[in-house]
Amino acid sequence: MVVAMLTDQQIETYRRDGYLVIPRLIQGEQLAELRDLTDRIVAEARSVTANDDLYDLEPSHSAALPRVRRLKPAIFKRYAFFHALARDPKITAILAQLLGPAIRQHGGKLNMKSAGYGSPVEWHQDWAFYPHTNDDVLAIGVLLDDTDLSNGPMLVTPGTHTGPVWNHHGADGRFAGLIDPDEIRPEIERAMPCIGRAGSMSFHHVRALHGSALNTSDRSRNLLLYEVAASDAWPLMGVKDFDDFESRLLAGGSVTTPRMTAAPVRMPLPPPTRCGSIYETQSIAAKSYFNRAA
Repeated sequence: MVVAMLTDQQIETYRRDGYLVIPRLIQGEQLAELRDLTDRIVAEARSVTANDDLYDLEPSHSAALPRVRRLKPAIFKRYAFFHALARDPKITAILAQLLGPAIRQHGGKLNMKSAGYGSPVEWHQDWAFYPHTNDDVLAIGVLLDDTDLSNGPMLVTPGTHTGPVWNHHGADGRFAGLIDPDEIRPEIERAMPCIGRAGSMSFHHVRALHGSALNTSDRSRNLLLYEVAASDAWPLMGVKDFDDFESRLLAGGSVTTPRMTAAPVRMPLPPPTRCGSIYETQSIAAKSYFNRAA
């Protein structure tokens, strides 16, 4: 197996901009299996009538026309393929270059934007949802579809990973999972799309500002996301199940001494009025930036 490695220039781009896109890391049978499995899981949503531990459904979902906007972290325990993909040497080799040799999967999901109505994600920083003892944390995005400006790509603003942590709370003081767009107009205007052929992968820093628009095209835009941290980055919200925490090590041994570094933090508390997914949390915001499906 050929192990992918980043060039010094690619590493410098990630350090400077807070994100990077690598063309077609996943190809051939591996990509085909990823897409086929995803289609099968979505088809099985016909029998689901409400959000559960696996499915986050579009408001227009029905048994006749199953519409899923997110597959939740349960996919990594229910389906061996998703579990194994995070441990693929061509992915972990890149992660080691960006985060160090000892790494842990923090979480993940599969965000789905079906043709013509796929839900947007408002502007936010992942760090607001899960701050750690240090910010050697990033998210990997695996493009399941060819992605361009027309089908709702993820947009990232370069350099924001070294700046402030914006307020993600609503007027009621509760965590809302998004930033008032009026506070970040200059940053929105210079955001860049993460686009490429199916099988390409993005890597974005946990503090990088990002969002994505409604999919108004006639093509889907599905994005598998893995959240990965250096193993000595410990979540400030605590570890509820240590055995599960340890099971998510992707490389390197167990670490029980968190590394503490200076990074601005706003805790996602008090908890949001609506929980379950970022879509639910953001749904009651007084302001939004992106248009939504009727």
